[in-house]
Amino acid sequence: MSNFVKVARVEDIPSGEALQAEADGQVLALVQVDGQVFCVQDICTHEHAHLSEGFCEGYEIECPLHGSIFDVRTGEVKSLPATEDLKTYPVKVEDGDVLVDVDGA
Repeated sequence: MSNFVKVARVEDIPSGEALQAEADGQVLALVQVDGQVFCVQDICTHEHAHLSEGFCEGYEIECPLHGSIFDVRTGEVKSLPATEDLKTYPVKVEDGDVLVDVDGA
């Protein structure tokens, strides 16, 4: 069952940066690429660091602590030291509102 919750406005997510959001107790990182919004868990799978404080380039987000890189579309690890993929969450945008389904991870 999907449970979409409003977490931000599209205009709140700067291009090339991540925005931290929270929904149903989950800390999330939102990334906007070419007008499309993606959502992944905000905590790196390698060590406890907020990905929303990291660097974004295209569809990749880099952990600010040790430099692991993940694909925001799939959560796939692209660079060590992380070896575990991120959780990704379904996103939809309605009238500029960003809605995330944390149950759909």
